[in-house]
Amino acid sequence: MSREDDLNELVHYWIEMARESLDAASDEMAAERFAFSVNRIYYGCFYAVTAVMLKRGLIFKKHSGVRAAFHQHFVKPGLISREHGLLYDELFEARQRGDYIVLVSFEKAEVEEWLSRAREFIGTITSIL
Repeated sequence: MSREDDLNELVHYWIEMARESLDAASDEMAAERFAFSVNRIYYGCFYAVTAVMLKRGLIFKKHSGVRAAFHQHFVKPGLISREHGLLYDELFEARQRGDYIVLVSFEKAEVEEWLSRAREFIGTITSIL
């Protein structure tokens, strides 16, 4: 296998993980576990961003680094819409609150909207791969 084949396999893996995360987010929504759903929605987008970064040879160790580089390399140049950039930021912050702050809750309608928008986000990322 060539280095390019290995890279394509990794990119494919992260896109599949993104899709599986959104499926899990749907399951958590159905069970009305909204904080868990938010976590999975964020990770779905994070995995998709990881895939597109890898495709361009960009690797980061921290979520904040991925977030900053996503804006620098994809949002600012216009490869990804400003709205998708803002969604990624919203989900980053929501996941942080849901995972690390006690007594945080999310409204069903808000989480449903994030899930819908995350599906579009991942579709957009996949289309530029």
